Amino acid sequence: MKTQRPMTVENEHVVLQFRPRGLAVLSRPQPATNTVGARAGSDDLSRYEQSRDPPDDFRHRMLANAAAFAFTIALIAVGLWLAMRISDLRSTQDCAFMGQRDCAPISTRQE
Repeated sequence: MKTQRPMTVENEHVVLQFRPRGLAVLSRPQPATNTVGARAGSDDLSRYEQSRDPPDDFRHRMLANAAAFAFTIALIAVGLWLAMRISDLRSTQDCAFMGQRDCAPISTRQE
């Protein structure tokens, strides 16, 4: 059996130069280089630091997390209760559809 190789074209693997659109990119100053060719001040990261105007309120964050956790637990509990009720209803309906009598549970509690 012959092995198939992909056809190659001369211009298939060409690296294209990216040219930015717009004049805002052209007005950006070029980074200064030192004698070695590395950017000047490349070790200084202070220009990327952002000041935190409103400080984090950890108490509020913890209360919000606790409220979200309680809400999630409540949703799970309601979901499980609903699933159990649907299961009981289905078994009662199955019993009734088979023609059996006394399918519904009779409560003996006196109210």
